Amino acid sequence: MEDNFSAAKRGLAILGAVCVAACAGYGGSDLKPGASTRPEVVASMGRPAMAWKNPDGSEQLAYPRGPASTQTFMAYLGPDGKLQRIEKVLEDAQFHRIGQGMHKDEVLRILGPPGEEWTQFYSRRNEIAWSWLFCNGWSVQEFFDVMFDADTGIVHSTGRHPHLKGPDGKEPSCGH
Repeated sequence: MEDNFSAAKRGLAILGAVCVAACAGYGGSDLKPGASTRPEVVASMGRPAMAWKNPDGSEQLAYPRGPASTQTFMAYLGPDGKLQRIEKVLEDAQFHRIGQGMHKDEVLRILGPPGEEWTQFYSRRNEIAWSWLFCNGWSVQEFFDVMFDADTGIVHSTGRHPHLKGPDGKEPSCGH
């Protein structure tokens, strides 16, 4: 009985260590601006969902993360390939940057990719809706929505709505 208990404790300890190691690079907390290189960013955070190369050689990498994809991090690399900074982008300050007349490519550079399951086409209005699930200031899940003209990819409007998929029909909390 003692051996089974010790084996179970060892197994839990290993599982805990793996979880801690996996979470260490979740938002790039183990990376150092000015020192970490692109290969180190990718080793820590994984393959980016999207990447953009700028004319000056700098690069931007998008990392959707979080429970139910409620966070997206942007890693910015300088022309020398070294990490400049990592920003959490599913926040009010970034949402306020999105406005009428912007192209969908600009929106992607600010917020990263929307959740596939939250992309919809409305044929009657010829609009595409992209939605990002995020944790609002009250630690409750909410959606930020952007409506685009389906032909031009130009933003028509933006909005927010609660995520009502909790077991009681209320907004799920973010677990903070």
